[in-house]
Amino acid sequence: MGLKLNDKRQTGHSVTAVVVHWLMLLALLGSSGCAWLDGHQRQIIYRPSAGVPVDFNGLRAGDTRYVVNVPNPEGQSQRLAIWWLPHASPDAPTLLYLHGTFRNLFGNAHKIDALRQAGFSVLAVDYRGWGESSPITPSEASIMVDAQLAWAELVKHQPKASKRVIYGHSMGSGVAVGLASRLQFPIDYGGLVLESAFTSFTDVAHASGWLASLVNLFNRERFASIEKIGQVQAPLLMLHGELDNTIPIRLGQQLFAAANAPKQWLTIAGAAHSDLDQVNPALYQATLRSFAAHYLSSQ
Repeated sequence: MGLKLNDKRQTGHSVTAVVVHWLMLLALLGSSGCAWLDGHQRQIIYRPSAGVPVDFNGLRAGDTRYVVNVPNPEGQSQRLAIWWLPHASPDAPTLLYLHGTFRNLFGNAHKIDALRQAGFSVLAVDYRGWGESSPITPSEASIMVDAQLAWAELVKHQPKASKRVIYGHSMGSGVAVGLASRLQFPIDYGGLVLESAFTSFTDVAHASGWLASLVNLFNRERFASIEKIGQVQAPLLMLHGELDNTIPIRLGQQLFAAANAPKQWLTIAGAAHSDLDQVNPALYQATLRSFAAHYLSSQ
């Protein structure tokens, strides 16, 4: 922007002018209900990654990729990509895998594998906009529709409610809390697992600095888990990396404090945002196994 950083007064005035400019522009666009701004914001927030990696060699033997139709109000169906990854044990609990922004299921393979090694069957979904699902600009509303459809698929694969687990990583934690708050424990499911979770998009934006906070003023995407976690009565496990600089650990701790018991918290030393299963795989899997043994009924 051509700022003279050795002149503090000029720098301050210039930055102020930039802020005022953006405030005026965003206020004008926001007050007019500009569809362009809304769509552009959602692309920036979610950064959906579509398609299949060129080096993907397929799933393991016995695993299945398939699609389900998503009803579209405009009359044209869209597709939702599902992975069904059964555990070798028929008595294993089944986990619904809800990923975060940017990486699709192909980019989350290591974490899905870690969950399977911890003793779970996994039903994983790529929301529309990601992977092999329909290429749309996603929204909180579209993602929640997709999560509900994926949940219906999990129920088909796992008839025992006590063995159904909802899991969400990062943005997926907001999806998971939203879904869990709509379901009933123990009638519908047996447990909730949140990894690298946050209180709300607003709080994440504030933690990210003034520019993110500014843009968030006109953001309709909320994923306000802090407002919904009190409706969740199921056993809860939360995991967070000590060095997470994407979602500060304090936001996860605030959400945990607001949650109902029974609940368990694990900080993994040396881990960041997405590598908890890789930094300390033994502790990661042992904690998940213990959670399943204590709270997911074998009946």
